[in-house]
Amino acid sequence: MQEITLKATTDNLSTVTGFIDGILEENNCPMAIHMQVDISLEEIFVNIAHYAYTPDEGDATIRCGVEDNVLTIEFIDSGKPFDPLKKPDPDVTLSADERKIGGLGIYMVKNYMDSVSYEYTDNKNKLVIVKKLG
Repeated sequence: MQEITLKATTDNLSTVTGFIDGILEENNCPMAIHMQVDISLEEIFVNIAHYAYTPDEGDATIRCGVEDNVLTIEFIDSGKPFDPLKKPDPDVTLSADERKIGGLGIYMVKNYMDSVSYEYTDNKNKLVIVKKLG
């Protein structure tokens, strides 16, 4: 797996996207899947940037690799423990005006990816997304 560690700030989103996009391009990822991965990584990284260390700043490590045409991306931070998978899915049958704010981003990630998992160990949050590339 390839890895980068950087400050978890929205200013670094383009660096994270470039890192993942390079790996997707090396592995001839279809455009539809590429877009789903980009939306998912943006959702996850921006949430880390906005909430993990507030009001302070901290680092995030992103590990990415492809094996047997399966993409795995790990997001690791030392911020506040938070399992986004414990939140109930939003009721998407309601209109936008009727729905509570929040929760739609992780819902999209869960629907775009083949699997999403979370664990908190050694004082670190670790969210892993997996997607078959073909």
